[in-house]
Amino acid sequence: MNEAEALEIVQFAFQILLKVSAPIVITAMLVGTLIALFQALTQIQEVTLTFIPKIVAVMVVASLAAPFMASQLNLLAILSFSKISEGF
Repeated sequence: MNEAEALEIVQFAFQILLKVSAPIVITAMLVGTLIALFQALTQIQEVTLTFIPKIVAVMVVASLAAPFMASQLNLLAILSFSKISEGF
């Protein structure tokens, strides 16, 4: 394996990392922003109000996106194992 192939694998791994984490991170950001807006409008400054809806939303999105995330990680594993079996 030369440097170009190693760089290609690392680049592919970072792309998979972004694809797998994007649904959860975007959901947490959106729900957090909506809750902050709600708190600013209603002047309710309860700390626990931010955690429970965010946790529920992240769990729902994680359960819905699990097949997609698993397939992306499977692609990375297949690529990695094929490079190992080829002897780099």
